[in-house]
Formats: sequence, structure tokens, C-alpha cells
Amino acid sequence: MRLVHALRLSVGSLCLVAAASTAASAADWTVRIANQFQVTADVTYLTADGYESKLDVIAPRDRSGPLPTLLYIHGGGWVGGTKARAMLQLLPYLEMGFAVVNVEYRLARVALAPAAVEDARCALRWVLSNADSYGFDVDRIVVSGHSAGGHLALTTGMLQASAGQDRRCPAWNPTGGRADAHEPEMRVAAMVNWYGITDVADLVSGSNAKTYAVAWMGGLTDWRSVAQRVSPLSHVRSGLPPILTIHGDADDIVPFDHAVRLHAALDRAEVPAKLHRIEGGGHGGFSVAESLAAYQAIREFLTEHGVID
Repeated sequence: MRLVHALRLSVGSLCLVAAASTAASAADWTVRIANQFQVTADVTYLTADGYESKLDVIAPRDRSGPLPTLLYIHGGGWVGGTKARAMLQLLPYLEMGFAVVNVEYRLARVALAPAAVEDARCALRWVLSNADSYGFDVDRIVVSGHSAGGHLALTTGMLQASAGQDRRCPAWNPTGGRADAHEPEMRVAAMVNWYGITDVADLVSGSNAKTYAVAWMGGLTDWRSVAQRVSPLSHVRSGLPPILTIHGDADDIVPFDHAVRLHAALDRAEVPAKLHRIEGGGHGGFSVAESLAAYQAIREFLTEHGVID
């Protein structure tokens, strides 16, 4: 019920995402969203460490075919945050015609790294496994998130099955036939990274160390090895899906350098990618104009790469 209430509140405060030219057109869009979409809340997609990781699905009541689908992962430094608080950030995608899957995951107080990475990967597997039931287009899945959620969006879309982060996920056979002995590969259409961490070790030790990153690694004796395995920079290679990063160049929580180094590596690997720099922008808290420009960049990027029309 809290999620439904949050969605209603979000719909009522639309001015940022509707980009409507008049109050009447904005009101029309909110009414259509409220009438056309339904929420399936708190679906358990994984049980691990005695914790049920859950997600919500926000999708049209009526659909003529499979829909582009956003897998959204909330931020909070792997130590906090909730999926309910992310509701406003999902509205632009509903306006673009997406079905949305809003994900929570094991935080550091439940399980240390790499648990959050495992959960996000399992959420992607849930989307692929349940595509027919909810009308998800498996060829047009976009994964996104803010901050730690941006990091998890990148690892979800970049990691291969050989990385070993999918082993706790429920079984999935994409061919519909006999199960293969190997973990199946999961591919997304694009990643939209809002100021996500790309070099985890950089935030655990040294001049950029942050308490949230230290807390996520906790007392792991092999934390350097774990940090490397869950860092997007460790998984850059040719053939990756397109990646868009949105990052303020004055961010003091996740250094802008994380975005710069990621995109330099992506360029070398010839991965289709774009870095949308917000001049003077911090760790979120962007102005209306900056936010609208960012969502316009998302729309153009996803259109360019065939995810939406």
C-alpha cells in the first residue's frame, strides 16, 4: 500500500517529468498515467541470507505487445535507500512508454559485498523469466540507477555469467528446452548510469575513501579482490550494450573522475557510449532545467540505439 500511495503522490507532482507546455496538458498526462498503469507490489525475486529481496512492477493495464522495460535499482551507498523513495525517478520512463521494474536488494546490514550485485543480477533474470507474464520485451531491457544504483546498473548490464554473480539466482532456461550445465548469459539493450561508482576500491581506501563503501566491504579480508570483481571498470570490453552516464562534475560523493575513466575505457573498447556532463552539478539535486536536459539526453540516446521510437 505504501508503494501505491507513493505512486499516487508522484503522479500528482509531475511538473519535472511531463515537460508539458501547459498546466492542462500536464494534468491530462497525470490522469492518463493514473488510469492506464497498475502496480504489482513486493514480488519476491530472491531469498538469500534469510532475506526476501523484492521488486515492484508498474506496467500498462492494456498493451498491444511487448514493451520496452526499465529495470531500476535505487541508490543509497549499498547501505540505505528504498525502492519506494525512487518512485518519482520512474515517471519519465512511464511517459516514454516503458514498463518499469523497481528493485530493492540486500543492503550491507543484511549482507556485505557482493550481495547487492548478486541481487541486481537476479532481478534481471526474474525480468527475463517473467517477460511473457508481464509483457516485457526481452530485447529492449534498459537497466538504470542513481549512485550505488548506477553502479549496480552497470554491473548488471556488464557482467558475464562467468563472473559468478548469478549462482544464487533461481534457475532460468532461455531456450525453453533442456537446461544447460552453464549459467546462461543475460543481455540488456542499454544502461543509463546516474553518477554511479565505477572503481569501488578507490572509495574504500585512499584519499577518496567513503564511509558507505567501507561499510559495504566491512571486514572482508579479501576486500581488494572483491572490489575489483564488482567494479565496472574491470568489465569493460568490446561488444557491451550502449552506456549513457549522467554525472555532475562537482560531485563530492562519487568523484566525476569515475565517469571520465569509465568512458575513456569504453571509447578504447569501441563501446557505444555517451557521458552527459552537468557543469557544476553535485551528487544529484540537479535543477529542473538540468534534469529535463538529462532526461532529453536519455530519450535521444535510447532512440538512437533503437530501444524506443
